[in-house]
Parts: sequence; C-alpha cells; structure tokens
Amino acid sequence: KKEQNLGVITASAGNHAQGVALAANHLNLQSIIVMPKTTPEIKIDSVKRMNAEVILFGNTYDDAKEHALKLSAEKGMCYISPYDHPLVIAGQATVGVELLEQHPSTPDIIFVPVGGGGLVAGIAAHIKANNADIKIIGVEPDEAPCMHQAFDLGERIELEQIGIFADGAAVKQAGEENYRIAKELVDEILLVSVDEICAAVKDIFEDTRSIPEPAGALALAGLKQYIAEHKIKDKELVTIFSGANVNFDRLRHIAELSALGEKKEALIAIMIPESPGSFRRLCHDLGSRLITEFNYRYADKRMAHVFAGIQLKQGSDEKSALVKQLKDKGYDVVDLSNDTVAKMHIRYMVGGHAPQ
Repeated sequence: KKEQNLGVITASAGNHAQGVALAANHLNLQSIIVMPKTTPEIKIDSVKRMNAEVILFGNTYDDAKEHALKLSAEKGMCYISPYDHPLVIAGQATVGVELLEQHPSTPDIIFVPVGGGGLVAGIAAHIKANNADIKIIGVEPDEAPCMHQAFDLGERIELEQIGIFADGAAVKQAGEENYRIAKELVDEILLVSVDEICAAVKDIFEDTRSIPEPAGALALAGLKQYIAEHKIKDKELVTIFSGANVNFDRLRHIAELSALGEKKEALIAIMIPESPGSFRRLCHDLGSRLITEFNYRYADKRMAHVFAGIQLKQGSDEKSALVKQLKDKGYDVVDLSNDTVAKMHIRYMVGGHAPQ
C-alpha cells in the first residue's frame, strides 16, 4: 500500500512508457515517465494523455534511465524496468503465446526486434519451451548493437556511443536477465542498417497499410537480409511488428532512404565541367537510367560539383558497373550510397558560394 501511494516511475523511449502510464492510470497510481529529449512527439503526447507526468532528460534511453533511477531513490517511487525484470520478460512472452495459439502452422524461424532484450528473451523462453526446433533470431540496428556485441564477446558490455534512428531500440547495454536468457535460447543476432530499416518500413506499409516506426520494422529488415544471404525458400518465417510511434514529418526522410535500402537507387558525387552542355553529356553517359535527384553546387568557373540520385534496376552490381563506367569516361566520381553524413546532410547543401 505504501508503494502504491508513492507511485511508479520508469524510463522509456517506446511502448513501455505508454504501457506503464496506461496501467498506472487504470490503478489510479501516480506515474512519472522519463523519456529522452529526442523522443518523437507522438510518443510523448500519447503518454501525457494517460495522465502521466513526462520528464524529458538526456539524448538517449540510457541517459533517461539514469535520471529515473535517481528520482526513484529520492522520491521512494517504484522503478519499473522496461526490459530487465523477470515479470516484464514474462509479460512480453505473451507475444509468443499468442503467436503459437493463433498462427495456423508451425514457424521455422521467428525474427524479433532487440533493444534491451526483453521481447526477444520473453518470446524465446516461451517458444523454445514449446518447440525447441523453432529458430529465434534477434535483429538490432547496426548503430546500437548491444546484444550482438554481448554475443560476440561472451559478456554484456556498455557501448560508448549509439545512434538513435531506431530510438525504440537504442540501448547501450543489454539487460542482465535478458542476456542470460538470450545467450541460451536465441540462435542468432542480426544487424541491419538504417537504409534496410527504411525499406522494411515501406514494405510493411505497402503490405498492410500500417506505418511502423523504425524500431518496429527491425524484424522484417532482418528477415529480408537473412533470406538474401541464405537463399531461403519454402520456409515459414514470422516477424514481430513491434511499434508504430513515428512522427508524420519523419516519413519524408524514411521514404528517401527506402530506395537505398532496397538497392534501387545510388547516390553519387560527381564533378562536371562548368560549361553549357555538360549536364546533357552526363545524362547521355548515364544511359537509360532515371535521375531521381540532382543537386548542383557551384565550386568555381572550371568545375561544378553535382550530387545525384540514380535509379537502379539490378542492385549493387549495377551500381558498381555504373561507377566504373563513369570513371572510365573520365568523370571524378564518389559513391555516397553508404555515407550517412552525405545522406543526412550533404544532399541538402546546394547552391555553393558566390562567384569570386
């Protein structure tokens, strides 16, 4: 009763924040949810609608967690971990229960998104207890590979730095209990890029008309990577779609990167003479390929810097052939398709300096 009077507190950048707020509101408990300052507004608004107090702190989940633990000690409020607790893991295991009860056949492989490891530990525990032949494969963003690193090193480590594109899975260190379960029951951890995540977001939208957040599309991105690498056919594969908390204005950026993730576009930097007819000659040398993006940057009276998006029909092999073809024709070309800074910033730096 004393704990109930003091209320509950948690840190989360995803579904757990909303879950705790909903449960606390249902039980008439005071609740404080500490969220990173980088949390999408749609998640913050959802938590506030459930009468929780929202505190924005730090830039990552780990910053928010540290502050929440400090407030928990000061106020005497019960801290509810988003993943590193047996009861939380058991709650997330119900996804596995529903999957086996409702899926008409036995899956061969289940792909599960991984942040701190609560969902993958829970699902693995239930699935393996019922059918040890079903493979469980976790999928993490390559810019926050805490569980993948733990598997490789044989122990949990804390990452020095993480990316937050898939903010719902951006965690520096896997949970202790989660890692203990996962290392015994999870068959493999895959890493996927931002581009692959964006392509998976597009796939889910086109198939279901649902719009996942980046962390929600992790599992499908991993499934696609796994199929491409292992040439899998005639298998029953399941992915977990784990969240749809994405700001509307972020969809533009996701859409731009999805073509790169599908290997349907190449981004190149190229220099052409600063003279009439140069762009026309470049278009001719590109052949029948479509130019999806063209940004011109004035450099000097002799050469112009161009950032271009080129449509591909045959993926990475076609891109390599295109770059070689342009270089053979005397162009100075740089492939920027995998350059995060170029995709996030340089493509918008058009215009150049004024003539000297």
